[in-house]
Amino acid sequence: MVDFPQSTRRNAIDTIAPESALRVRWRRSTELTAKILSNPATVLGFMIIVAMFFMAIFAPWITTPNTPDPYQMPRDWGATRMPPGTAGHPLGTTNEGGDVYYGIVWGARMSLQLSITVVGFTLVVGSIIGSLAGFIGGKLDEVLMRIVDVFLSIPELIFALAIAAILGPSFGNIMFALAVVFWVKYARIMRARVIQIKNSDYIDAARIIGDSKLNIYFRDILPNSFTPVMVQATLDMGNVVLIAATLSFIGLGEAGIAEWGVLVSEGQAGIASGRWWASTFPGLMIFLWALAFNLVGDGLRDALDPRTESSR
Repeated sequence: MVDFPQSTRRNAIDTIAPESALRVRWRRSTELTAKILSNPATVLGFMIIVAMFFMAIFAPWITTPNTPDPYQMPRDWGATRMPPGTAGHPLGTTNEGGDVYYGIVWGARMSLQLSITVVGFTLVVGSIIGSLAGFIGGKLDEVLMRIVDVFLSIPELIFALAIAAILGPSFGNIMFALAVVFWVKYARIMRARVIQIKNSDYIDAARIIGDSKLNIYFRDILPNSFTPVMVQATLDMGNVVLIAATLSFIGLGEAGIAEWGVLVSEGQAGIASGRWWASTFPGLMIFLWALAFNLVGDGLRDALDPRTESSR
């Protein structure tokens, strides 16, 4: 038996594999898409998300008036407490003359900005820390995971509330507080996934043929580790808006801005006297946003993890 050099074996594998690998990836992507779309709840979630994204992206064109700061609620003091269906105010107005429709539409854009910023940042930071801890191990793993344990020992809402209260009422401070709180779960999930993959047979095979640790980390481990964190990120796209609205509702948000939690807070005083619309419509938007991402997250988890299906 002829023993070919390592470089020759690797080049041979790389030259015969690409075409078949592309076909396999395309087939798996098609199967995964069909599996996701076969779940009616997931499809419903996708439809709600598309509608919300449409509202957020086209907010400047589907609302009036155009203000210098569109995130600040315009006030019409001559049209306070107007019910839904009033001319110029299809969803009514608040006690301060703020247009509920305007707040809902621009609130969708603020929620989108919040979700993408917080989840994107925490996903990147948590994944880097967790993957390095799991791959390198030893003292680094021990130190990083003890820090993660400290963060995880405090409930998310309480921790975010404490940080936002210290920094003061501001939408930016809420975003910062959520970023501080949410990164640890991605670190924990990523570490567990990397350790699982690091001990698999094909990683042992890569070591045997002489692949460097850097190649194994970037080519073999990282690309196969993102499934659970992506599912968690989808769920958190709804969770961060829910927690941010809670913080805004209790007074830690920025007064006067077009944000759903602020609108619910401003409208709660009118519920007892029959002015339900100022709180109900933004509250419904928060519910739909969180519901949609939870439906899609559950659908992705079921499609990507065969164990969930076999356990039913």
